[in-house]
Amino acid sequence: MIYWATTIKNKFTETQSTLEDGYNHRMYYITTKDFNTFSETKLLYEPGFNVIDATIVRDGLRYIMFLKDETREPVQKNIKIAYADNLTGPYLAASEPITGNFWVEGPTALKKDGKWLVYFDKYRDHKYGAISSTDLVNWTDISDQISLPKGIRHGTIVKVTAVEFERLKNFRK
Repeated sequence: MIYWATTIKNKFTETQSTLEDGYNHRMYYITTKDFNTFSETKLLYEPGFNVIDATIVRDGLRYIMFLKDETREPVQKNIKIAYADNLTGPYLAASEPITGNFWVEGPTALKKDGKWLVYFDKYRDHKYGAISSTDLVNWTDISDQISLPKGIRHGTIVKVTAVEFERLKNFRK
């Protein structure tokens, strides 16, 4: 599955803002088995608000979508969670915000040692933030405990073996 956010003109006009060029994003997807042929585009998530920057993580038999509520009026600009039993949905209603009172985007998440970690771009502050949780309900801001390269923007966590890591670390153009 390949998924992305986009605005389709004249769709979801009931939540369209007059600011930011009237963007009114929703999450869409296609599927492919070979990256040569693709399904028709389908709506992946329509939460009733402007949504971008989703990342989906499998957790046992369910899927968790970490998403940015891109609502401009009234301002949200935060990360929320939605759940589904299938990768392609349907996803349930979004949670309350899990991030603090700052504008964020580009969440990426992982579960390590029984703890969820969500990293995100605090783009107005020009730095990265992170939160942790053991239950996906109660979150602790751990931004002061992370160290990332200066100037990075959105990223994605990818699990690699030690051999793959060494190969990537030593890669030169």
